[in-house]
Amino acid sequence: MLQTFFNEFNAFVNQGGFVMIPLSIAVLILWYAIGYRFAAIKRGNPRSVRRLIRRYHEADGDYSGDMNPEGIIDSAIVQGLELSKTYKTNLRRYLDDAFSHYVRDMSKYGKLIMTIVAAAPLTGLLGTVVGMIETFDSLADANLFSQSGGGIAGGISQALFTTQMGLVVAIPGLLMGRMLDRKANKIERELEQIKDMLCANEFTFYESDSDDKTELQR
Repeated sequence: MLQTFFNEFNAFVNQGGFVMIPLSIAVLILWYAIGYRFAAIKRGNPRSVRRLIRRYHEADGDYSGDMNPEGIIDSAIVQGLELSKTYKTNLRRYLDDAFSHYVRDMSKYGKLIMTIVAAAPLTGLLGTVVGMIETFDSLADANLFSQSGGGIAGGISQALFTTQMGLVVAIPGLLMGRMLDRKANKIERELEQIKDMLCANEFTFYESDSDDKTELQR
């Protein structure tokens, strides 16, 4: 099984040249980073921030059943409510400190993903240049019909394959990275909303679900 894998990987590298090794490593790192961010950027309960703050405030520490915090927004609200009971002054500063790790976890590997997305096509382009050099070397040697993986056919194949591989790495990574960035930015805005509401004690002013309905319709 392992031997078969190595044989397939060796054939894969031979088809595209030496640049296939860093591209293969980049794929593994890229999707590990995307998977980490996908797991870290978890909002939790889909209800509006205002409604969640009121529900957790009314629960007063009894977070059983569907009140169990499962995502960033839920956990931040519970943590913020506890801080609001302890610190009556300078609450915003304590909330900033408490919520900073949520922002840090959501942004982790973000720059790494964008770096790989930018570098993968350039690495594929390097393989393209190497393949074209091989093609012109074959022309110079009159090795037009080499059947050993070189020659014009081999050089053009290597050039096209590495370009394709670079794009295959970059395009999905770019799409997923942008999607995760938008999701993280939305949660960051909601964290700011939580801070504003807790500092203003807005959650004590709503007694009906009418505001929740208005919030959900926005």
